[in-house]
Amino acid sequence: MYPFGGGGGSGFWSAVAPPHSKAALAFTAVAGLALFAAIYYTTASGPLKSPWSHRRRRNALTPQQWRSLFTPDGRLCDGGIKLLKKVRSSGVDPSIRAEVWPFLLGVYDLNSSKEEREVVSAEKKKEYEKLRRQCWKLQKQSNGSFKLNDTGETGQTGDGGSLIQEKDVCSSEDVVSAKEFLSNEERSLYAEYSDEPCSELLEGGDDGSRRNSNADVSALKSESSDSDSSEDPVVIQGSPSSEPGEKKDSGVHKKENVSPSSAEVQSKPLTNEDFSIWQRIIHLDAVRANAEWIPYSLSQAAVSDAKAQHLAEAVGLKDYDHLEPCRIWHAARLTAILEAYVLYDPEIGYCQGMSDLLSPIITVITEDHVAFWCFVGFMKKARHNFRLDEVGIRRQLNIVSKIIKIKDSHLYRHLEELQAEDCFFVYRMVIVMFRRELSFEQTLCLWEVMWADQAAFRAGIGNSAWCRIRQRAPPTDDLLLYAIAASVLQKRKLIIQKYSSMDEILRECNSMAGHLDVWKLLDDAHDLVVTLHDKIETSSDC
Repeated sequence: MYPFGGGGGSGFWSAVAPPHSKAALAFTAVAGLALFAAIYYTTASGPLKSPWSHRRRRNALTPQQWRSLFTPDGRLCDGGIKLLKKVRSSGVDPSIRAEVWPFLLGVYDLNSSKEEREVVSAEKKKEYEKLRRQCWKLQKQSNGSFKLNDTGETGQTGDGGSLIQEKDVCSSEDVVSAKEFLSNEERSLYAEYSDEPCSELLEGGDDGSRRNSNADVSALKSESSDSDSSEDPVVIQGSPSSEPGEKKDSGVHKKENVSPSSAEVQSKPLTNEDFSIWQRIIHLDAVRANAEWIPYSLSQAAVSDAKAQHLAEAVGLKDYDHLEPCRIWHAARLTAILEAYVLYDPEIGYCQGMSDLLSPIITVITEDHVAFWCFVGFMKKARHNFRLDEVGIRRQLNIVSKIIKIKDSHLYRHLEELQAEDCFFVYRMVIVMFRRELSFEQTLCLWEVMWADQAAFRAGIGNSAWCRIRQRAPPTDDLLLYAIAASVLQKRKLIIQKYSSMDEILRECNSMAGHLDVWKLLDDAHDLVVTLHDKIETSSDC
């Protein structure tokens, strides 16, 4: 390719060098290449450089660097600032993601010591196990209200009647047999799903194949105690109390980036009918989860058929016979954690798309209680994507629209002509956070950089003018939205010249899957943050 005219002695080159002067030709060629390089890099980089422009793409946080960040008592140096800066700039080595992510997602405080984290971990494990027991109680009530015996007659359970047990109900021998297949560590994992006494499993722990329509099951309206020994109908009236070790909101958070409050949750008590509906959707989504994660977790990919089958039975999964063992195992873990989240945040409950957000987390983190609390941390902001009133979605689409409007007025006017200025065509990107547009590994890279940005934002890092000058791109709670806007701006020429309807733009956005460069996307997103952050923040506050 000849950027300054034709090749072969014509155009620019023939004008500056006599054809018979080899020395002059060589000199001119070198000069021309230098000029081309200068012009290329000037136009490519632009007048304002992102702090990401010249970094090494593969220079992620290494295990050695990770260990060097801790003091002798297990605290992160300088309150985790070095950690967040490093992750913001280059991500995390896959071998230490399971250790780093709980810090990014707020499971552990950035200023906590090793001893404090051990206490927090133990408390959070107990809280997760309590949620799993509540899942069993709701399942038991849903399954145990009415059952059909072999002749089609209805048998009632409870004090007023005998339980008609079906042939495939697990027995105490089944439970013992399941545990025999598990290692010590995996037995603890299994116990999180089947920690009720075996007698209770016999009453309510039926296989998911018996979860038919709950039309005959009355919705529970009365409150009940949520103590572990209660046998009354379970109605969750509020989310768990403040998490151990979690700091109170310092005012830095935005209104939508908070855990569900007691007032919010109390307005919608959870009945066993609600739970049954969500449970059926969870089971369907879990079984349909793709296998893209398998190369990234070889230990889970190698799980035996016996382990996978017993874990699936423990959580009541069904219709999984067509899956290989590792996918059954993955589906069972998705089921257990998502069911627990339904009880943790009944205002949101479960919506399709949540399993897409959880799947990468359980691929990286093998302990379910840690994966659950990481998911809770993730959902503190993402939960608003799943509100029925779509307030959170509309706010985010509005920000994407503002970024495009301020950055590229020509493109925005074209979108207005197509009545697409609301940016509804990026709806899927907002909902599942590029999960469908990026490869599995790219998704992990984008998310952990986004989490580091959000953690820095929550901690107030970079709020001062000095920090902004030094860092250039200040931490933002909305890096995802800048990345979405960047992906649209990358296609501006195509959109302006070829597309004449929002449907065409929507198809273009959906066809981005597998064709995006995540680091180029993050470069462009941070460039937008540098130039537009203050304007977007100001307009959002109006």
